[in-house]
Amino acid sequence: MLRTIIIGTCVQVQGTFVRALNDGRIVVSVGDRDFAGQPISAAA
Repeated sequence: MLRTIIIGTCVQVQGTFVRALNDGRIVVSVGDRDFAGQPISAAA
């Protein structure tokens, strides 16, 4: 499942969901790299 996260103040990354972290962040995979950040909720 594709998920979008925000890293820092204005950098967004979209990738395949890997896992949820205890602090509310999630990890997504893009190519051979993993990124952790705050998830962006879907628009209603």
